[in-house]
Formats: sequence, C-alpha cells, structure tokens
Amino acid sequence: MPEGSLFLDEDVRVLLAEVLRSRGYHATHVLEVNRTGKSDSEQLAYAAKNGMAVLTHNIRDYVVLHKGYQTAGKNHFGIIVSEQIPLSELLKRILKCLSANSKESLSNRLIWLQDYR
Repeated sequence: MPEGSLFLDEDVRVLLAEVLRSRGYHATHVLEVNRTGKSDSEQLAYAAKNGMAVLTHNIRDYVVLHKGYQTAGKNHFGIIVSEQIPLSELLKRILKCLSANSKESLSNRLIWLQDYR
C-alpha cells in the first residue's frame, strides 16, 4: 500500500477520495468524518493531528496557513494545493505527486500540484 494519508478539503470532490482508496491510498474527505463547515485552520490542525497531508483548491488561505505554521514552528504533514481542474486531471496529478514524494518529503511543505502535470 502506498505511504502517507490525504485529507481532502470540502472544495475537493468526494469521489476523488473513493478513487484514491480504490488504488490503495489512504484518503479521507471532510464529509466522511463530519468536518464540514470547519475553518481552514481547524481542518489543517485536524489533518496534522492525524498525520495527513491536506489536498485543497483553497490556495490563498492555505498558503497563509502554511506560512503561519512555519513562523510558529508548528508541524503539518503537507499542504497540496491545486486550481480547480477536471477530476481526471486532478487524479493524474495527485497520483504523480504521491508517487514522487514520501510522507517525510511532504511534511511541512506547500506543494503546488501544477508542478505534477
């Protein structure tokens, strides 16, 4: 089974978590753990507490959160940001990203999914 876990933010389609799990990845969507309506900072804290990298389309807010974590010396397991793109392209890019990075290499990094075209 591939290493690492993903926590998909509200703005990412739930279907992506299902597809990733069918391919052997650990993926959880906020809807599946009753975390809808939580703030971005609460979602990131939850993901960090549970050892998961976040996948989101909310680029602006998560860039700010990442910088805040760096400044405060707090740790997270990665923030992967992507513009809104078709599900098939998002899947292709996230699979490339996950196959190119270990859980350790994602930790405390802001990853731009556009770099995995």
